[in-house]
Amino acid sequence: MEDEVTIMDINRRKQLLEEYKNRRPEMGVIAFRCKETGENFLGISKDIRAGFNGIRVRLESKFHLDKVLQDRWNRYGKEGFEEAVVKTLDYEDPLEDHTGDLEKLLEECLAADPRAKKIYSVRK
Repeated sequence: MEDEVTIMDINRRKQLLEEYKNRRPEMGVIAFRCKETGENFLGISKDIRAGFNGIRVRLESKFHLDKVLQDRWNRYGKEGFEEAVVKTLDYEDPLEDHTGDLEKLLEECLAADPRAKKIYSVRK
């Protein structure tokens, strides 16, 4: 009986891993807009839902690397921001690296909005 459970657990784990590998998360450009200042902070995400969540967690922890965005968040709080999906990326292969395509999409969005700023999230 114990061997059956172990085999079922292994098979279920393999199935879940395969499903995760083949999922197609929504990718694109996301925005945090400060209602008070009108500033739009744009970033790319390979999983939009997770992208919003990750940025929110870092901001709420006062640990975001983008000092301007963090300053606005500290001043106006979560209620002072609107979150939006600016553009989504159409793609075929979920296993392919789409960073370059996402960066191009971000540059297009930044060029279209003179008040937009790129969210800095990389340590320099």
